Amino acid sequence: MKRNRIRSALLIAVATLAVAAVLAGAFWPKAVVVDTAQVSRGPLRVTIDEDGEIRAHDRYVVTAPITGRLLRVTMREGDHVRAGQVIAVLVPVAMTPGESAEQRAHVESAEAAYGEALAHVDHVRADLEQAHREYQRGKALIEYGGISKQGLEQLRVTEASGMSDLDAARARATSAAAEVRAAKANLRALEAGHPVEVRAPVDAVLLRVDERSERVVSAGAAVMVLADPSRYEVVVDVLSTDAVKISPGMRMSVEDWGGPVPIDAKVRVVEPGAFTKVSALGVEEQRVHVIADLSGAPGRLNDGYRVLGRIVIWERSDVAKLPIGSLFRCGEQWCVFTVERKRAIQHVVRIGQRNSEEAEILDGAGSNQIVIVYPPGTLTNNARVLLR
Repeated sequence: MKRNRIRSALLIAVATLAVAAVLAGAFWPKAVVVDTAQVSRGPLRVTIDEDGEIRAHDRYVVTAPITGRLLRVTMREGDHVRAGQVIAVLVPVAMTPGESAEQRAHVESAEAAYGEALAHVDHVRADLEQAHREYQRGKALIEYGGISKQGLEQLRVTEASGMSDLDAARARATSAAAEVRAAKANLRALEAGHPVEVRAPVDAVLLRVDERSERVVSAGAAVMVLADPSRYEVVVDVLSTDAVKISPGMRMSVEDWGGPVPIDAKVRVVEPGAFTKVSALGVEEQRVHVIADLSGAPGRLNDGYRVLGRIVIWERSDVAKLPIGSLFRCGEQWCVFTVERKRAIQHVVRIGQRNSEEAEILDGAGSNQIVIVYPPGTLTNNARVLLR
């Protein structure tokens, strides 16, 4: 009898323990399945990415110098022309006294523009000489700590920009001289009643023909557009809040243009004036044009082609970094979850530069530590985790 009571008590105890074990297993916190990544060291680049386009640095809009019948233009887009080559012919109509005076005024205007272009060349040359002297002084001062490396680099960029400006000013002077010759030749031809030949001002490529068919056109009507094929630039419009972070001399990577590798470019100028542009969402934005010179030949790129410009505003070759998706806000600070002994441990971290994928970690997490990427909102400190 006593033995039966002991057996019953043991069975009840075993059953109670089994039920307790089942209940404990049911209510015991389950491990959270998470994705992880590793804190690593490597290069980090912060860029401002915006769509832009390639355009010719020097364009020449060829206009009809007189009112007359434009003969059919046989040239096609993409054709190369030489300076002085005949690119269009106009048969003049009889001039009235007023038109004769207008043509003479056109000659005087062309001569004045040529004089202004020559004066601009002298002005730009003087600026370049001054920039060269300042750069030479900077090189001497840097040995004694009188100027920073960044300041010397800015002086070098100013000198290089001055060289480009001088080349452009000389090209404009050459174009203005051609306009004077063309205006005088047109006046002589009109007075004699001979056909007027329109000649290319410089060596160029034909971008667009505005008037191809034979018809009467007015003086000043656009006939075609020429461009210097040796010099193209990238134009990107960025938000004004981003423009303040960009300086001349910064590197730009031209991507998504259809080729296999990016093309390097260097920012030449951040235009001082902003303009209003309506975004795809209907929001008015203040934007600024950023213009960069291609470092190499544009290859198959041509005027008006769409590209993606990545302007590098910060870059380091060796920094501690982690995925941007591992960061989350904890009050006014940034935090991450690290995995230690299969548990999620929350750490406050201090970050530096960041882009859309990675962030520089300054303090709070060491190299090779495992961090949780995109931690769920239900994850808490010291919770058990299971790596996916």
